[in-house]
Amino acid sequence: MLYPPAPWKLQGYALATLQLVDVALVRPLVPSELEIVSLLPGKTLGCIYICSYGLGSVMEYNELIVVSAIANYAGKWGAWISHIYVDNPNSVAGGREIWGLPKELAEFSWEGSDSVKVAPLGYRVTVSQGNRQLCSLNYSKQSLALPLPLSGNVFSAHRSDLLLFKGEFQAHTGLIRGQLEIPEESLLASLNIGQPLLTVACENLHLIANTPEVVGNRSPQFSY
Repeated sequence: MLYPPAPWKLQGYALATLQLVDVALVRPLVPSELEIVSLLPGKTLGCIYICSYGLGSVMEYNELIVVSAIANYAGKWGAWISHIYVDNPNSVAGGREIWGLPKELAEFSWEGSDSVKVAPLGYRVTVSQGNRQLCSLNYSKQSLALPLPLSGNVFSAHRSDLLLFKGEFQAHTGLIRGQLEIPEESLLASLNIGQPLLTVACENLHLIANTPEVVGNRSPQFSY
């Protein structure tokens, strides 16, 4: 497999939803060394992120990221990614070997245009593995967007190491309407992810996934 070293610089278009997730449901997916941060009693913050990285990226591919918790370790906060899917095998290899992310291959279908509306809100993206659909997001067209720079930490685990890396993000970001569908047969169904609190579209996206650093050790009992 061929993939570039970190950092990876990526450009494209993304959709992201934010929702509350039950801590009890995601606790088995998060290393025991990480404390899950509760925003409300028994609830942490989750995110579904679907992106198409295109021209100008170190590698072109589609991606689905499931953030199932916000976590804390030794005073450092970050997101925990429990599921991540791409449609490029080189991205799978790089994600696993550089960042320790559990990337798997999947298929992505983006539908809809200014002239053809394919969903109640106009547009739809579907992510599947073979005959099994993982999720689909119906969404509306972005009308108002503002330039928004953000950065945030992400935890991951590679062999016996707990890792932390920073993601840097710039995009023209705006609120849109979104309806998330997760079939019962989906590998994501056990998370019981509800409808988004909010959905945003990110145009002219520029994302940097920086080199990870080791911040601690992982218990050998934890199975990634």
